[in-house]
Amino acid sequence: MPRHIVALPQRSRSNACISFGKPPAGQTTFAFGTGTSLAVEPVNHDRAGVAIEGYDPVAYHTEGRPVKGDAAITRTWNGAVWRFADARNRDAFAADPERYAPAYGGYCAYGLAVAGKRFDVAIDTWQIVDGRLMLNKSAGVREKFDADRAEMIVKADANWASLMASEDM
Repeated sequence: MPRHIVALPQRSRSNACISFGKPPAGQTTFAFGTGTSLAVEPVNHDRAGVAIEGYDPVAYHTEGRPVKGDAAITRTWNGAVWRFADARNRDAFAADPERYAPAYGGYCAYGLAVAGKRFDVAIDTWQIVDGRLMLNKSAGVREKFDADRAEMIVKADANWASLMASEDM
């Protein structure tokens, strides 16, 4: 029976698995994992599956501002479509998506910190903190987040990890 190594999009987990033979009818792959979850982290996206309202996640880091991505220059990662201003940004993201993708799947950092829940965000609340793109629900919420940023990040990180653990298959 033929064997194939398949890379699956994951974060901080082993992402190799072996598939055996033809997939079952109606499915594109049949995989036996390495004992780790095959789930991907959720990403805040619109009904069309576009992440962070179509803004280029790399531009926040390289240009220091939100830049609308081009609908013709995309990359699918973690179940969402990411748009980019140019092919260079798309390629940078493809090489290291965890470096450029927003923390907490693009959900509100403050909401995760204080409530342990996912909330939508306003793009203009962005900030880069220790190399991580963070977004919040509103300017007022961002101010609350920034008032005790270090503690908020510790709490948001812990709550995000708990949410991801509870959603694993």
